[in-house]
Amino acid sequence: MHKHLVENELLKKLRHSKPAHQKIDSKKTTVGMRVADAVVATVGSWRFIIIQSILLILWLAANIFGWIKAWDPYPFILLNLMLSFQAAYTAPIIMMAQNRQSEIDRMKAQQDYDVNLKAELEIELLHEKIDLMRDQEIARLTRLVEELGAALIEKKSS
Repeated sequence: MHKHLVENELLKKLRHSKPAHQKIDSKKTTVGMRVADAVVATVGSWRFIIIQSILLILWLAANIFGWIKAWDPYPFILLNLMLSFQAAYTAPIIMMAQNRQSEIDRMKAQQDYDVNLKAELEIELLHEKIDLMRDQEIARLTRLVEELGAALIEKKSS
């Protein structure tokens, strides 16, 4: 009986919160979070890869074929330094965005769990109602059969 009360309270709470209709809002997004999301969206695109590849090819071509005015001659130490800076800043920003996405995924998983739990409790409640209706119908039919049997016996005796 105690379990049934706990389940009813939980079901009331879930009905009130309507978990299937809640939007996933991982707290308030800060400027840093929005910047991290924008950087990840940019760096993780084919557009970025193509533009960066074109810039690298132009850099190399300008320094290989511009022998006299080459600002970064072979072995392209300035280019390596710039790419190292880019990697040093991009990696932590990507990790921040991944952590934020993990938090959103956890919230979605909790929401899915709440929806599934609510559905399970609603189904159990429906089963109980159907069982009660079936028991009432069986009792009614049993009573009718007994009344009919008693009426037949009474008719035979008269």
